[in-house]
Amino acid sequence: MAERLLVVEDDTTLRELLSASLRLAGFEVRAVTTGAEALEAVLHDRPDLVVLDVMLPDFDGFEVVRRLGGSGNRGGAPAAAGPPPVLFLTARDAAEDRISGLSAGGDDYVTKPFNLEELILRIRAILRRTTGRQPDAHLSVGDLTLDPEGHHVTRGGRPLLLSPTEFSLLRVLMEHVGQVLTRRQLLEAVWHYDFGGDDSIVASYISYLRRKVDTCEPKLIHTVRGTGYVLRRPSR
Repeated sequence: MAERLLVVEDDTTLRELLSASLRLAGFEVRAVTTGAEALEAVLHDRPDLVVLDVMLPDFDGFEVVRRLGGSGNRGGAPAAAGPPPVLFLTARDAAEDRISGLSAGGDDYVTKPFNLEELILRIRAILRRTTGRQPDAHLSVGDLTLDPEGHHVTRGGRPLLLSPTEFSLLRVLMEHVGQVLTRRQLLEAVWHYDFGGDDSIVASYISYLRRKVDTCEPKLIHTVRGTGYVLRRPSR
Protein backbone atom coordinates (compact mmCIF):
# COMPACT_ATOMS: atom_id res chain seq x y z
CA MET A 1 0.00 0.00 0.00
CA ALA A 2 1.35 3.42 -0.96
CA GLU A 3 2.23 5.77 1.89
CA ARG A 4 -0.05 8.79 2.23
CA LEU A 5 1.60 12.21 2.14
CA LEU A 6 0.11 15.59 2.96
CA VAL A 7 1.72 18.53 1.13
CA VAL A 8 1.12 21.93 2.74
CA GLU A 9 2.28 24.69 0.37
CA ASP A 10 0.59 27.97 -0.58
CA ASP A 11 2.58 28.51 -3.79
CA THR A 12 0.38 27.02 -6.52
CA THR A 13 3.17 26.14 -8.95
CA LEU A 14 5.34 24.48 -6.34
CA ARG A 15 2.38 22.68 -4.76
CA GLU A 16 1.35 21.17 -8.10
CA LEU A 17 4.95 20.24 -8.98
CA LEU A 18 5.50 18.58 -5.62
CA SER A 19 2.22 16.71 -5.75
CA ALA A 20 2.81 15.38 -9.27
CA SER A 21 6.42 14.38 -8.52
CA LEU A 22 5.51 12.57 -5.31
CA ARG A 23 2.68 10.70 -7.05
CA LEU A 24 5.11 9.60 -9.75
CA ALA A 25 7.38 8.35 -6.96
CA GLY A 26 4.57 6.07 -5.80
CA PHE A 27 2.97 8.03 -2.96
CA GLU A 28 -0.65 8.95 -2.41
CA VAL A 29 -0.78 12.74 -2.10
CA ARG A 30 -3.24 15.30 -0.77
CA ALA A 31 -2.30 18.97 -1.02
CA VAL A 32 -3.60 21.95 0.96
CA THR A 33 -2.62 25.62 1.22
CA THR A 34 -3.05 26.79 4.84
CA GLY A 35 -2.18 25.76 8.36
CA ALA A 36 -5.85 25.36 9.28
CA GLU A 37 -6.43 23.04 6.30
CA ALA A 38 -3.34 21.06 7.32
CA LEU A 39 -4.65 20.49 10.85
CA GLU A 40 -8.01 19.34 9.50
CA ALA A 41 -6.37 17.03 6.92
CA VAL A 42 -4.14 15.39 9.54
CA LEU A 43 -7.14 14.80 11.78
CA HIS A 44 -9.32 13.24 9.08
CA ASP A 45 -6.83 11.61 6.66
CA ARG A 46 -4.10 10.39 9.04
CA PRO A 47 -1.22 10.87 6.55
CA ASP A 48 1.99 8.92 7.02
CA LEU A 49 4.06 12.09 6.62
CA VAL A 50 3.53 15.84 6.18
CA VAL A 51 5.66 17.96 3.82
CA LEU A 52 5.11 21.33 5.44
CA ASP A 53 6.01 24.81 4.21
CA VAL A 54 7.01 27.14 7.03
CA MET A 55 5.60 30.36 5.55
CA LEU A 56 1.82 29.93 5.27
CA PRO A 57 -0.90 32.58 4.85
CA ASP A 58 -2.59 32.04 8.24
CA PHE A 59 0.05 30.79 10.70
CA ASP A 60 3.48 29.30 10.16
CA GLY A 61 4.46 25.65 9.89
CA PHE A 62 6.10 25.67 13.32
CA GLU A 63 2.72 26.56 14.83
CA VAL A 64 1.07 23.76 12.85
CA VAL A 65 3.43 21.24 14.42
CA ARG A 66 2.94 22.72 17.89
CA ARG A 67 -0.83 22.38 17.53
CA LEU A 68 -0.39 18.80 16.37
CA GLY A 69 1.61 18.09 19.49
CA GLY A 70 4.94 17.71 17.71
CA SER A 71 6.02 14.58 15.89
CA GLY A 72 8.84 14.27 18.38
CA ASN A 73 11.33 12.50 16.10
CA ARG A 74 9.79 9.26 17.24
CA GLY A 75 12.51 7.02 15.84
CA GLY A 76 10.70 3.76 15.18
CA ALA A 77 7.34 4.35 16.84
CA PRO A 78 4.43 3.50 14.55
CA ALA A 79 2.77 6.47 12.86
CA ALA A 80 -0.57 5.67 14.48
CA ALA A 81 0.96 6.27 17.94
CA GLY A 82 0.80 10.05 17.53
CA PRO A 83 1.05 12.94 15.06
CA PRO A 84 2.67 12.10 11.72
CA PRO A 85 6.33 12.88 11.05
CA VAL A 86 6.96 16.26 9.46
CA LEU A 87 9.48 17.41 6.87
CA PHE A 88 9.73 21.21 6.85
CA LEU A 89 10.14 22.82 3.43
CA THR A 90 11.11 26.48 3.45
CA ALA A 91 13.16 29.30 1.98
CA ARG A 92 14.31 30.24 5.49
CA ASP A 93 17.78 28.73 5.77
CA ALA A 94 19.18 30.48 8.84
CA ALA A 95 20.55 28.17 11.52
CA GLU A 96 18.07 29.47 14.09
CA ASP A 97 15.16 28.62 11.77
CA ARG A 98 16.44 25.07 11.33
CA ILE A 99 16.84 24.71 15.09
CA SER A 100 13.34 26.12 15.65
CA GLY A 101 11.86 23.67 13.18
CA LEU A 102 13.54 20.61 14.64
CA SER A 103 12.86 21.78 18.19
CA ALA A 104 9.17 22.22 17.36
CA GLY A 105 9.02 18.52 16.49
CA GLY A 106 10.02 18.36 12.83
CA ASP A 107 11.85 15.29 11.58
CA ASP A 108 13.81 17.01 8.81
CA TYR A 109 14.26 20.48 7.34
CA VAL A 110 14.86 21.11 3.62
CA THR A 111 15.50 24.57 2.19
CA LYS A 112 14.36 25.95 -1.17
CA PRO A 113 15.46 25.59 -3.88
CA PHE A 114 15.80 21.84 -3.48
CA ASN A 115 16.49 18.74 -5.53
CA LEU A 116 13.35 16.63 -6.00
CA GLU A 117 15.23 13.31 -5.91
CA GLU A 118 16.94 14.28 -2.66
CA LEU A 119 13.59 15.34 -1.18
CA ILE A 120 12.06 11.95 -2.08
CA LEU A 121 15.02 10.12 -0.54
CA ARG A 122 14.66 12.15 2.67
CA ILE A 123 10.94 11.38 2.80
CA ARG A 124 11.62 7.66 2.40
CA ALA A 125 14.32 7.79 5.07
CA ILE A 126 11.90 9.39 7.55
CA LEU A 127 9.22 6.81 6.73
CA ARG A 128 11.66 3.94 7.28
CA ARG A 129 12.71 5.42 10.59
CA THR A 130 9.21 6.16 11.88
CA THR A 131 7.27 3.20 10.50
CA GLY A 132 9.92 0.50 10.48
CA ARG A 133 9.32 -0.13 6.76
CA GLN A 134 12.21 -1.87 5.05
CA PRO A 135 13.67 -0.45 1.81
CA ASP A 136 12.07 -1.81 -1.35
CA ALA A 137 14.07 -4.63 -2.87
CA HIS A 138 15.94 -4.09 -6.13
CA LEU A 139 14.14 -5.37 -9.22
CA SER A 140 16.11 -7.42 -11.76
CA VAL A 141 15.14 -8.84 -15.14
CA GLY A 142 18.08 -10.34 -17.00
CA ASP A 143 20.84 -7.72 -16.93
CA LEU A 144 18.35 -4.91 -16.21
CA THR A 145 18.31 -3.72 -12.58
CA LEU A 146 16.16 -1.04 -10.93
CA ASP A 147 16.76 0.40 -7.46
CA PRO A 148 13.41 1.80 -6.21
CA GLU A 149 14.97 3.67 -3.29
CA GLY A 150 17.88 5.28 -5.11
CA HIS A 151 15.99 5.79 -8.39
CA HIS A 152 18.88 4.16 -10.20
CA VAL A 153 18.63 1.90 -13.26
CA THR A 154 21.36 -0.08 -15.02
CA ARG A 155 21.50 -2.48 -17.92
CA GLY A 156 24.56 -4.64 -18.31
CA GLY A 157 26.14 -2.56 -15.57
CA ARG A 158 25.66 0.66 -17.56
CA PRO A 159 23.57 3.38 -15.87
CA LEU A 160 20.46 4.53 -17.71
CA LEU A 161 19.29 8.13 -17.34
CA LEU A 162 15.50 8.01 -17.07
CA SER A 163 12.99 10.77 -16.44
CA PRO A 164 10.72 10.31 -13.39
CA THR A 165 7.87 9.16 -15.63
CA GLU A 166 10.08 6.71 -17.54
CA PHE A 167 11.36 5.35 -14.22
CA SER A 168 7.82 4.84 -12.90
CA LEU A 169 6.72 3.14 -16.11
CA LEU A 170 9.71 0.79 -16.10
CA ARG A 171 9.13 -0.02 -12.44
CA VAL A 172 5.52 -1.04 -13.13
CA LEU A 173 6.60 -3.22 -16.06
CA MET A 174 9.31 -4.89 -13.97
CA GLU A 175 6.96 -5.46 -11.03
CA HIS A 176 4.66 -7.31 -13.45
CA VAL A 177 7.34 -9.11 -15.47
CA GLY A 178 5.80 -11.55 -17.92
CA GLN A 179 2.32 -10.03 -17.49
CA VAL A 180 0.71 -8.18 -20.38
CA LEU A 181 -0.54 -4.77 -19.20
CA THR A 182 -3.05 -2.74 -21.17
CA ARG A 183 -2.58 0.95 -21.91
CA ARG A 184 -5.37 1.71 -19.48
CA GLN A 185 -3.70 -0.28 -16.69
CA LEU A 186 -0.40 1.51 -17.28
CA LEU A 187 -2.11 4.89 -17.45
CA GLU A 188 -3.76 4.33 -14.07
CA ALA A 189 -0.62 2.86 -12.46
CA VAL A 190 1.84 5.53 -13.65
CA TRP A 191 -0.17 8.70 -14.29
CA HIS A 192 -3.09 8.12 -11.89
CA TYR A 193 -5.51 9.89 -14.23
CA ASP A 194 -6.69 9.35 -17.77
CA PHE A 195 -5.96 12.50 -19.82
CA GLY A 196 -9.61 12.72 -20.82
CA GLY A 197 -9.62 9.13 -22.05
CA ASP A 198 -6.59 9.55 -24.35
CA ASP A 199 -4.11 6.79 -23.56
CA SER A 200 -1.75 7.52 -26.47
CA ILE A 201 0.74 9.00 -24.00
CA VAL A 202 1.51 5.44 -22.88
CA ALA A 203 2.71 4.47 -26.37
CA SER A 204 4.89 7.59 -26.49
CA TYR A 205 6.59 6.78 -23.19
CA ILE A 206 7.02 3.11 -24.12
CA SER A 207 8.87 4.37 -27.19
CA TYR A 208 11.07 6.68 -25.07
CA LEU A 209 11.81 3.82 -22.69
CA ARG A 210 12.77 1.41 -25.46
CA ARG A 211 15.32 3.89 -26.82
CA LYS A 212 17.12 3.72 -23.47
CA VAL A 213 16.49 0.17 -22.23
CA ASP A 214 16.49 -1.85 -25.47
CA THR A 215 19.60 -0.49 -27.16
CA CYS A 216 21.12 -4.00 -27.01
CA GLU A 217 19.95 -7.59 -27.31
CA PRO A 218 17.87 -9.25 -26.09
CA LYS A 219 14.95 -6.82 -26.32
CA LEU A 220 12.97 -6.82 -23.08
CA ILE A 221 9.94 -4.58 -23.77
CA HIS A 222 7.42 -6.11 -26.18
CA THR A 223 4.17 -4.97 -27.75
CA VAL A 224 1.24 -7.38 -27.71
CA ARG A 225 -0.78 -6.10 -30.63
CA GLY A 226 -4.31 -5.12 -29.71
CA THR A 227 -3.68 -5.69 -26.00
CA GLY A 228 -0.78 -3.76 -24.48
CA TYR A 229 2.83 -4.18 -23.41
CA VAL A 230 4.92 -6.68 -21.48
CA LEU A 231 8.46 -6.84 -20.15
CA ARG A 232 9.73 -10.40 -20.63
CA ARG A 233 12.69 -12.21 -19.14
CA PRO A 234 15.27 -13.10 -21.79
CA SER A 235 15.02 -16.68 -23.00
CA ARG A 236 17.92 -18.93 -22.10
